[in-house]
Amino acid sequence: MERWKPHVTVAAVIERDGRFLLVRERTADGIRYNQPAGHLEHGETLIDAVAREALEETGWQVKPQALLGIYQAESLDGTITYLRFAFICQAEREQPNHPLDDGILDTHWLTPTEVRERELRSPTVLRCIDDYLAGQRYPLSLIQTLA
Repeated sequence: MERWKPHVTVAAVIERDGRFLLVRERTADGIRYNQPAGHLEHGETLIDAVAREALEETGWQVKPQALLGIYQAESLDGTITYLRFAFICQAEREQPNHPLDDGILDTHWLTPTEVRERELRSPTVLRCIDDYLAGQRYPLSLIQTLA
């Protein structure tokens, strides 16, 4: 019997001048928009993972500022449970020649209204933006990495 385990992911919520940085990506369900996000890798901290994923998917170096929230969600087909750690990140410096991950088509700075008009990877994308706009924030010290 296969042992069940959730897929641990990180996501970067990056806002600048009322616009959020999203990626347009190719998925099994077609082209969708998402926050820069991906899986936690072995030996990596959550904070390191979100900075890495943001760079790989957008070409932006970011600095995590706060934990936005922890979101548990099922895949559309119900076969995978995702445990998403969403971080509020500050865009520090763009590296325009940085290659983007496979499947990432491009990046867009979108207003919340524009995000609502797009096909999103999951409902969690909009939930994270709504929580951000509502002022939800937790200190990074909430996350403890133990040796």
